[in-house]
Amino acid sequence: MNPISPLKILIICGPTASGKSELALKLAHALDAEIINADSMQIYRGLDIGTAKPSREQQAEISHHLIDVAPPDQQFSAADFAEAADAAIENIASRGKRVIVVGGTGLYIRALVSGLVDSPSGAGELRQALQEEAGRVGNEAMLEKLRQVDPELAAGLHSNNLGRIIRALEVFQLTGIPLSRYQKEHAFASRRYDTLQIGIAVDRALLYARIDERAERMLQEGLLNEVNGLLSAGYGRELKSMRSIGYKETVAHLHGELSLEETARLIKRDTRHYAKRQLTWFKADPDILWFEYPEKFDTILRHAIEFFERGEAYSDVQDTF
Repeated sequence: MNPISPLKILIICGPTASGKSELALKLAHALDAEIINADSMQIYRGLDIGTAKPSREQQAEISHHLIDVAPPDQQFSAADFAEAADAAIENIASRGKRVIVVGGTGLYIRALVSGLVDSPSGAGELRQALQEEAGRVGNEAMLEKLRQVDPELAAGLHSNNLGRIIRALEVFQLTGIPLSRYQKEHAFASRRYDTLQIGIAVDRALLYARIDERAERMLQEGLLNEVNGLLSAGYGRELKSMRSIGYKETVAHLHGELSLEETARLIKRDTRHYAKRQLTWFKADPDILWFEYPEKFDTILRHAIEFFERGEAYSDVQDTF
């Protein structure tokens, strides 16, 4: 990859049921783009209904990549995703198309954008702990904590920039490497692509209502049959894919451990909890611009067009919006 002129990619992220897939489709039509999936469960073949995978018609409408690329019993890591996404981006760009990455798996997106040294294993749990600590002691105390381990980086940060403070503390605590040193040694790895990251902002009550409606629709559309077919094919409940939300509850129902009513309740509850964790992750990223959708679709599209069409790196463009 040419570090002087990195490829541009548009990233659509946010919590489950926020409308990411629909927005990506509309943008792909408007921008002559193809879509790369960044949902860790949609990569598995056979997990369709419970992952809200784009329909066959939608996939035929716009080319999608990294959907149905692994059997349910295959381990597929963030590193695997980044490698496969790199290849897909190169392929799409070689054909003169633009690239849209869409999904709610934050670690996948960070691995693609920043590499894995800045996204070590366990980052999600540690980040949440650091955010809770910041809530107790305040931003200035967190900046002082960073000064103790990475004074060079801390010198360039304001206490209001809590997202970057937490990211730097997270990296140091998990790796023992100051983020400033990593950035010097891997000058281009910290920004592997030129990105515009758009997050979908949704009122919490509306989001939870959508989650509940989606869970009911999945059950009506045949989630039980889908899971029963996976079990019959030999994919056991111990697999990571089968322990994902919607599947673990349905497996328990099919084993006689839960009523259908309790299954639906738990899917809704667990999905709401997952959406909250996704929001915590994405809200900590200061590079994400948040917009309501569909209300602000025209604004999102304007940002995307300007991002793709202007020659400057997006870091030089965003202040003009």
